[in-house]
Order: sequence, then structure tokens, then C-alpha cells
Amino acid sequence: MTTFSLDAYVVDTLLPDLVAHDRAPSAWLVFVVLWRRSRGAGETAVQLSLIDLATATGLSKRSVQSAISRLVKRKLLAVQRESVTAVPVYTVRRPWVR
Repeated sequence: MTTFSLDAYVVDTLLPDLVAHDRAPSAWLVFVVLWRRSRGAGETAVQLSLIDLATATGLSKRSVQSAISRLVKRKLLAVQRESVTAVPVYTVRRPWVR
């Protein structure tokens, strides 16, 4: 069994903030999957399609898009694309670490 770790801040502060305050549990799910596929795998970024993220989280494609928008707005996620139709590269940010 493979394990990965999350910063304590992610569980202690970010979880209640996204789920209870922002009422966006989908953002929490997307954040954790992206964390696992990037930082949890020892990488700085991960390239995933919206469909792959939807499958990994059990969410609809539209819910994943909304979650990504929320995470980008909160500066918890950076998204890079070569073109409008290219599969995006996601970088999970850690603004609480200085």
C-alpha cells in the first residue's frame, strides 16, 4: 500500500474552510487528488484532463471545472495550458509555507 502525507494545515484549516465556509466540498476533493498525484508522488506538477479528475473524484466534469476555478481564485492551484484545448498542467500551491 502506498501512502502520502498532507501538511497539517491542509486538514486542520483548509478542509473546514473549503467545505464549511465556502460550501465547496468538490474543491476539497479536487485539491486532495491533485496533491496526491503531484506532491504526494514527489512531483511539482501533474497533467490531468478534466475527465480524469472527474473519474478520480467521482464528480461531474462541470463540478471539477468549478472546483478548479475556486482553487485558482484562492491561489491554491496554478494551471498552465499550451493551448485552449490542451490538457492542463496543475501545480498545487502552498501559500501557508513561507
